[in-house]
Amino acid sequence: MATTQPTWSPACWRERPALHQPDWPDPVAAEAARERLSAMPPLVFAGEARRLRESLAQVAAGRAFLLQAGDCAESFHDFSAVSIREKLKVILQMAAVLTYGSMLPVVKLGRIAGQFVKPRSSPTELVDGIELPSFRGHMVHGDEPNAAARVFDPARMVQGYHQSASTLNLLRAFTKGGFADLTKVHLWNQEFVASSPEGRRYEAIALEIERALRFMAACGIDLEAERNLHEVDVWTSHEGLLLDYEQGLTRRDSLTGDWYDCSAHMLWIGERTRAADGAHVAFFAGVHNPIGVKLGPAATAADVTALCEALNPGRIPGRLTLITRMGAGRVEEALPPLLRAARQGEHPVVWVCDPMHANIFKTESGYKTRRFEDILSEIQGFFAACLSEGAWPGGVHLEFTGEHVTECLGGSEEVLEDHLDRNYATLCDPRLNARQSLDLAFRVAELMRAAEERGAPHLP
Repeated sequence: MATTQPTWSPACWRERPALHQPDWPDPVAAEAARERLSAMPPLVFAGEARRLRESLAQVAAGRAFLLQAGDCAESFHDFSAVSIREKLKVILQMAAVLTYGSMLPVVKLGRIAGQFVKPRSSPTELVDGIELPSFRGHMVHGDEPNAAARVFDPARMVQGYHQSASTLNLLRAFTKGGFADLTKVHLWNQEFVASSPEGRRYEAIALEIERALRFMAACGIDLEAERNLHEVDVWTSHEGLLLDYEQGLTRRDSLTGDWYDCSAHMLWIGERTRAADGAHVAFFAGVHNPIGVKLGPAATAADVTALCEALNPGRIPGRLTLITRMGAGRVEEALPPLLRAARQGEHPVVWVCDPMHANIFKTESGYKTRRFEDILSEIQGFFAACLSEGAWPGGVHLEFTGEHVTECLGGSEEVLEDHLDRNYATLCDPRLNARQSLDLAFRVAELMRAAEERGAPHLP
């Protein structure tokens, strides 16, 4: 099952073109930070990554659905148990809605505990009329609008490691310590969501779940003994952009001898860094985690074939997830050739829709935003394209927050353009708020039910 070549090493990426990497001003400090990371305990374990791969294999076979969601860019400033708990609440709520609506297991994968680095389309940006290096995430430099804060600082990689470790500790405590217990499904409804139409609809589902559990108990089923009712797995993922960080946290598994990137359970390669002959593909070809790749509207069938062969030549189910980000108006035309290329090559790909990144625009007032209806439209087009080609529409990849932000337009309780300045708090791109996220979960559940009724493919 191994994909790693005998000559592969965690530093092999340095022989290839490496895009969107910070040019550290002090190479000695950068090497010191990498050495510190290499000496740190792993954040996740190889066995956990293998379990996630097995779950994703079920998604690839059409027997489960992937919900990958979380912050656009995690912050060194906004870090607390409350903020992590609120994000987890939204993931649990959305997963409950999707599972109840489709009767399929939902694999829960957070953009969390490592999403500190962002690629940028331009090396500089204007902030209050001053040209500064573009903000690339808190693991690289500060977001403050001054030249001193924007200096690349490799010591921030170590700070990112420690915050990721703390985040993972909290996630494990919440998901294994009773907070995610299905008998407490009502507790996941946030106060500002509960009064909304989405919240009331969620409460109706929560009541149905509770009735089903009481029925099972009345039939003599020992609910206390059913671990899956009381604990959940919420896996971690982030874009594996900063290769110094990923190299520093790569470890050889003591059981199998295989290499794993122990910074997260799953890593993905972005649209800007997915060249088959580039440094990111060279690095992630050698680690055995589940790997994702973002595909924009310019992606070709040849790109898909090359990436599948480079990253999953052994055709291991659950190893490779292709995350499409085409744009609401382009997905139904651009996606089918890619689906056909994977099918013709007999690659067991998990197909996922990222409806966020190709639907950004700027308002006249200067805010970057997205329309809820565009996000939904791209997901609808993704489902239509997959079903037309006999592929399972395996999941969604979303940027959201558990806070009551006003960053994306629309939703059932509509956020208007003149509402954006009320609570526009993102470090980078606009995120769905909790109400919009729950609204979207209901819409996706309806698409999943419709797909089942149409006889959606369940692959062998």
